[in-house]
Amino acid sequence: MFEIVLPQPEEISENEKDDAMGAYLMMFASWAIGLPLPLFNLVAALIYFFVNGRDSRYVAFHAYQSLLSQIPVTLLNAGALGWLIVVLVSPARFSTVFLIYLIGVAVANCLYLIFSIVALIGARRGEIYYIPLFGAMAFSRYYGKHAAPLEKPRNRAPKGFDT
Repeated sequence: MFEIVLPQPEEISENEKDDAMGAYLMMFASWAIGLPLPLFNLVAALIYFFVNGRDSRYVAFHAYQSLLSQIPVTLLNAGALGWLIVVLVSPARFSTVFLIYLIGVAVANCLYLIFSIVALIGARRGEIYYIPLFGAMAFSRYYGKHAAPLEKPRNRAPKGFDT
């Protein structure tokens, strides 16, 4: 039987807590510099994941969960932006379908913001908060039975030598 061992808050260093919290701060990346580009947050989260998710499963879990949870919201936002551009450039007017889509996108963004803030606070406390759907995927990848290893050792002794 496989035993899952999760780190407890007192076992996680302050740096790991800060790095895990930073993964959720990527949602504010484009807001902070004033860019309304939907894909910028996703690129920032992807870079953060590859830079900070190598040394600690705790940080990797949070960075991966943050990245996964940004994908649907980013796609919805990109769709809204693209549709808005089409509506503004073409003689078409705002339709009821477009308005319903915008309301749905706004609701999705609010839910994403709430879940991310709750996860951010939990990460800073050394806790693992599971965002619905994405938390299970991140857990499986970093703590599950077939958890991915972190970075493989680069330096090894020559063949024939025991370490």
